[in-house]
Parts: sequence; structure tokens; C-alpha cells
Amino acid sequence: MATRKTVGAVVAGLGLVLSSVLASGGVAVARGADPSAPRQGVTPWAGHLATMDAALATGDVVTAQAAWREGYGVALGSRRWDGFADAADAALRLGRASGSPQAGVPRARDLYLSALFRARDTGSLDGVLRVASSFNGLGDREVTAQAVRMADRLAAHGATASQRAQLAAVTADRPITIPADI
Repeated sequence: MATRKTVGAVVAGLGLVLSSVLASGGVAVARGADPSAPRQGVTPWAGHLATMDAALATGDVVTAQAAWREGYGVALGSRRWDGFADAADAALRLGRASGSPQAGVPRARDLYLSALFRARDTGSLDGVLRVASSFNGLGDREVTAQAVRMADRLAAHGATASQRAQLAAVTADRPITIPADI
């Protein structure tokens, strides 16, 4: 027979599970939302990155760096591929504005890698294509080739004409030899 303590513990445990599901977006998926697509509307990190851009426009690099760190933290907490990609783009802008364009590349590269694998894991062809294009822009042929391969796999499950055109553009922009062992 269940005691009051046992029933209370079970109810509390169910409450924690339910709150975790709600916080992780599981309910949105159950309602038919596509978990691989970036959510429409204003992203949680967008305000911080806009503040960074405004600070950069006035030459205030210190404020821009602080705003980038805030936006990065929010994007990291979101665990979304588009958050990582946006933070990477912003890191590159911050590096260029600081007078050392290469300064932002290592951090951006790490963030793009995280975005790439999150996009792949959620089945987001748009995300993989966006990050492939970013790596292509950085001149990283090896990762671009791997991202193109990932995009090809995702596109095989259904891609729009626009997505196929993006994939062709990334491949055509810089001739890529895709090793068979990737």
C-alpha cells in the first residue's frame, strides 16, 4: 500500500518531468511544430546581438564585447543551431570591428561546428546549408565538404527546389572534392 510520502514523491517527480518537457520544447513538437526549423519571430539572443551591432556602429568595442557575451550565453543556453550560427556570425563582425579580422575566426569556427552538428541532429537541411556556406566563406574546404555531404543526406529525404539550389551554390562556389570516407 502506498504511503503519503510515496504518493508525494511520485507526484513531485511527475511534476519535474512535465516541467522539463515543457522547457525543452517537447510540447511544441507534439503539436506538430518542426523541431529542425528555426523558430520564427525574435530569437532570445537577437536583442543582445543588436546591442553589439549598435555599439560597434559607434565604435564602442567594450560594450559590443559585453553584449556579444550576453548574446552568446543566451544562444548557448538555447541549444539551437541557429543560436550558435548567429553567435558565430556576430563573433566575426566583432573581430572585424576590433581591427583584427582573424581574431573572431577561432571562436566562430567552434560555434559553427556546434551549429552544424545540432542542425544535422535535428534534421535541419536549412541549418546544415547555412553553416556549410559559412565554412565555405571561411575557406575551410574540409568542413565545407563534410557539411555538403551531410546536406546531401538530408536532401535525399526531401528538399525544396530552393534548398537544392542552395546546395548547388555552396558546391559550385568553391570546387569541392568530397572524400568517400567522410
